[in-house]
Amino acid sequence: MSDPIGAAAARTAASIAGSVGQGGDRTSITVPVTKDQGPQFGDLLTRAVNDVSAQQDKAGETLGAFLRGEPVELHRVMAASEEAQISLQMLIEVRNKFLDAYRTLTSMQA
Repeated sequence: MSDPIGAAAARTAASIAGSVGQGGDRTSITVPVTKDQGPQFGDLLTRAVNDVSAQQDKAGETLGAFLRGEPVELHRVMAASEEAQISLQMLIEVRNKFLDAYRTLTSMQA
């Protein structure tokens, strides 16, 4: 399998080593940019939100089936609800960390 991120990192390391080894100016290092580095950040974020939403839906369906008297065990209802809650809490914490990082970057630029 080809690892485009690893290949880009290797090219960058080679570029840095080449310019430093030749006595080049360290401030003018060129970093290659490739477009096929894998999934974009927005795609990963969308997938994470969709996964949390799917877990919330699954927990709701499991609870609904239990309340309708369908053969669903109580521990499955509780487990599905807990998984959905933990996923949502994790997504909220990830959001908070990104907001903190954004605020830090904007304060550094000011």
